[in-house]
Amino acid sequence: MKWTDVEEIAIQLADVHEDVDPTRVNFVDLMNWVKALPEFDDDPDRCGERILEAIQQAWIDEVG
Repeated sequence: MKWTDVEEIAIQLADVHEDVDPTRVNFVDLMNWVKALPEFDDDPDRCGERILEAIQQAWIDEVG
């Protein structure tokens, strides 16, 4: 899974962190949680604020 797999990342985050409100997650934690997903295998340096915003929004949509 790559940084651009925003929807899949959001689904997995919702499953792994089901007790977390995604609107209250800071980007440092979000990036670390994405990197910790078992299927994630992209370069951490390829991530930026825009990608993290997209992941966070997709996660909000997933649980909403």
